[in-house]
Order: sequence, then C-alpha cells, then structure tokens
Amino acid sequence: MSIYRYKGSKVWTMDFRFHAQRIRESTGTRSKTLAQKIEDKRRRGLEEGAAGLNSKRNRPLLFSIAAEEYLKMKEDRWEAKTHLIAKNSLAHLLPVFGKRLLVDIEASDIRAYQKSRLAGGAAPPTVNIEQGLFRAILRRFGAWARIQHEVSMLTEQRDVGRKISAEEEAVLLRECGNSRSRGLFPFVTLAIETGGRKNVLRTLQWKWINLTNACIQFGKDKTPSGTGRIIPLDRRALDTLKLWAQRFPNRTPEHYVFPAERYGASGDAFEAAAYGTDPTKPIGSIKEAWEGAKKRAGVKCRFHDLKHTSRMLDGGVPIAKIAKIVGWSPATMIRMSARYGHFGLEDLRGAVETISRPAEGGKTRGPR
Repeated sequence: MSIYRYKGSKVWTMDFRFHAQRIRESTGTRSKTLAQKIEDKRRRGLEEGAAGLNSKRNRPLLFSIAAEEYLKMKEDRWEAKTHLIAKNSLAHLLPVFGKRLLVDIEASDIRAYQKSRLAGGAAPPTVNIEQGLFRAILRRFGAWARIQHEVSMLTEQRDVGRKISAEEEAVLLRECGNSRSRGLFPFVTLAIETGGRKNVLRTLQWKWINLTNACIQFGKDKTPSGTGRIIPLDRRALDTLKLWAQRFPNRTPEHYVFPAERYGASGDAFEAAAYGTDPTKPIGSIKEAWEGAKKRAGVKCRFHDLKHTSRMLDGGVPIAKIAKIVGWSPATMIRMSARYGHFGLEDLRGAVETISRPAEGGKTRGPR
C-alpha cells in the first residue's frame, strides 16, 4: 500500500516511487478512499507530464537532484569563487525547494521565498543572486518558461555607497593600527590610496610592487580593464609599504604581501603577536579584524566604501584618468562616476554659480 498514516496522525500520506525518485507527500485528508484517489491522480499527473518526452531535460526531477546535476555540469566552467557563491545560495534554497519536483514549483512559491528571506534580514542583492541560480537550474531543465512571466527580481538600491569623511578615515585607520592583526593597517591604507578591491589586495605578491619607482601592478581583477593595470603610489601608500616590507626581510618576489598568519598574545603585557606566518599563502580573511576596527572607531561603512574616499573626482581629475587607475571599463565609466562622485550641496552650488559668472566683455550671463 502506498498510502499510510504516521503514528498519532489522522491525515493520510502518499508514498511511492516515480522515475527512481521517492514521492512522499501529505494528501491533506483523513479519508482513506479520498487519499487513494489523490494518490492515483498524482501518479497520473506525473506520468502524463513525462509521456512521450524522451528529453532528459523534461523528466520529472526533484529540485535537489536538478541542482546537483546543474552544478556538476558547471564544474569545469566556473571559477572557484562562483562555485562558492552557488553553494552558499543553495544552502538557503534547498531547505525550501529541495524535496519539491520542478513541475510542482509555482511562481507564488518563489515570491513567498523572497519575502521570507527579506524578513530574515537578507539584502535584496543577495536574494536576487539566489533567485538567479534558481532560475538557471529551472531553465536548464525546461521548467522556467511556465512561470517566468509571474516572477520578478527584487528592486536593488544601486547608490548604496557613501563617502567617508577625512575625520572618519583618520579614526578608522587609527583603530586599524590598534588591531592585533598587524596587516590590517597597511591593507586598508592601500585600499584607500589605490582603490584596489579586497581580493586583489589579498592576493597581491611582492613581484608586483616596485618600491623604487613607486608603482604597483595589480593581478587578476574583477574586470579585464582592471586586470594587470599599473598605477603610481602616493607618498602615504609608498611609506606604508616600505615599513611593511621591513617586517619581511627574507621575502621573495613570489611571496604574498599579506601572508597567511595567526595572531595571539605574548609577554607580561599580553601584547598581540603574529605566529605561523606562511608567505607562500595569501591571508584568508580580514573580516573579523576589519569589523572590530569599525566598531571601535564608530564608523559604519563597507570595505568597498574605501574606494569612495578617493578625492580625485573632487579634485577635478579627468574621468578617463580615474578609470585607468581604478580599473573601470569605458562602458561603465559614466555610470561609475555617478556612483563614486558623491557631490555635496555646496559642490553642486559651485557648479551652478558658474552660469552667472561674468562672461567675456564684462557682461553677466543670465536667462535669455
């Protein structure tokens, strides 16, 4: 018999196998006769859905099985970071959809998932990443077209960055210097002065730094325009790197600028000390040290906001030069200038006042 009741339950459950997959679902009824009819209808629906369809893409699949096959298909095409993002997304998707057949998933289920994730504190961009993977899996197995017109991505707030003031920057760097993670201060300083992304700085090697000519070459970046770019180092960045280099007298070109190491405490004063340093491996994460420094400094910002402290736009540096330094592509140059150019009211006032400045010949420009 493929229907039964759990001990203590009055509702019948159907339990059978279809295409080597176990279908175990509540019938929602206390009537055995009705439960049997529901189970028969469920079987017939699955059989009709698969009838005459030899394509592997259209066979009835549990979402968990489809996700596993999809990730296996992408195994050699994705970079390690993309795989990690996909696995993190599945950690939230599988508990909700894992035991559901693709043919049973409705648009309302996805909307309910979005609301649930937002209520749990997830940001819209994070939920959209998860939904993007969900959509790709369903599309791969021919189950997305049926519901796609009823599903929308969440609206994301694009201008989420903010400009850190000079005072905030100073206190933030001070607390970075007080961190037991000795590499945090040079790491953050370099991010501020070069606009380098976190992962690019994390994997930076000494061979890419020229202390004599005061310049730095970045390795693989997020964009082709950013990869391999060479930019000059200003005085603060250069001095910081020189002091940091003195901590590694036996460094080689292949060693990482920010090596993997552990931190503890030593001496009667119980002062922070680094140990287990391995310069052949990059530092794993600065998240804990970074969050601690921000908390002590009382500054609320993202690490990515350090790029916003670049005052080149405020100083009138041509956008093309800025794009070359920070690695913007021509296609995103204007969009990025709008995002990173945090103009205040007085900045805009000054621009407007240029309209009324005396023109040549002593005449004042005004409305025509």
